[in-house]
Amino acid sequence: MLFTSEDIGIDLGTSSILVYVRGKGIVKKEPSVVAINTVDKTPIAYGEEARRMIGRTPDNITAIKPLKHGVISNITLTEKMLKHYIDEAIGKVTFRKPRVVICVPAMCTEIEKKAVEDSAYNAGARSVQVIEEPLAAALGADIDIDKPEGSMIVDIGGGTTDVAVISLGGCVCSSSIKVAGDDFDQAIIDYLKGSHHLLVGDRTAENIKIKIGRAIPLGEGENRTTLSVKGRSSQNGYPGEKLIDDEDIYGALEEPVSEIIKGIKKVFENTPPELAADIFEKGIYLTGGGSQLYGMDQAIENEIGVQVLRVDDPLRAVILGIQKRIMMFNIGE
Repeated sequence: MLFTSEDIGIDLGTSSILVYVRGKGIVKKEPSVVAINTVDKTPIAYGEEARRMIGRTPDNITAIKPLKHGVISNITLTEKMLKHYIDEAIGKVTFRKPRVVICVPAMCTEIEKKAVEDSAYNAGARSVQVIEEPLAAALGADIDIDKPEGSMIVDIGGGTTDVAVISLGGCVCSSSIKVAGDDFDQAIIDYLKGSHHLLVGDRTAENIKIKIGRAIPLGEGENRTTLSVKGRSSQNGYPGEKLIDDEDIYGALEEPVSEIIKGIKKVFENTPPELAADIFEKGIYLTGGGSQLYGMDQAIENEIGVQVLRVDDPLRAVILGIQKRIMMFNIGE
């Protein structure tokens, strides 16, 4: 009897990790967070359970994000997190180790790629194939990347914004901008602290971003949307509450949004004229969780003058592309 290994795809993001198993579909979507005991450094929780502990743990427990700006900042915890999710996905008892496809940012160095590969091998992989995030996102968005014509992908994740011009199955020019969804959250935290003397955490900032965040100013006749935010006063340390609106948050997010647009412009500057003409005709494809910020597509379009198309499933574009890459494997290989 021939036993084949499971094929696993992993979108290892700064903010979240998605796991695909061939024949089962996407089996996990969890925050990329690990809670550890600070005394013996052992993990006690992963994913959403660990994220709920952020800002609420006693001194002997801390919640850590083992990736920063798309790069592994804590190899040990990344390996443990990968092993945890691989074990959960296929079970600890298998006849053969799994083959793993895992994505990395567009401008990931060879050393960083090696760190990702080593983490996957140490977590139990039999073989590891690394794919750049823009290529995976393009596959997931049903873009034919093998054609001899240019397609631009802008993937706004949690830690990085990957911009790439793709033609004939490869990245012709690309950039990884160290500004993305997490920076939107931090900008909101900084704004509330500086303008309202209110201290809030990552989860509250993310909730504000989702509810009233915007990348473009209010239009003529458009009414402001308000939100009551609770936190702690930076002046007296007591619990506090402030009323803010979406125009305030537009101002807070103006700088990180502008940095992303500058990064897109720089990639255009390095794009061959023929491919740039293709992109002008087809538009820019926008993927990733950060692309869901209200008006992000319009903000890019206004500055660059090229139509921006947000794909149908921006949050899952990368993992869906990884799934397509896995389906190219020969069964029983």
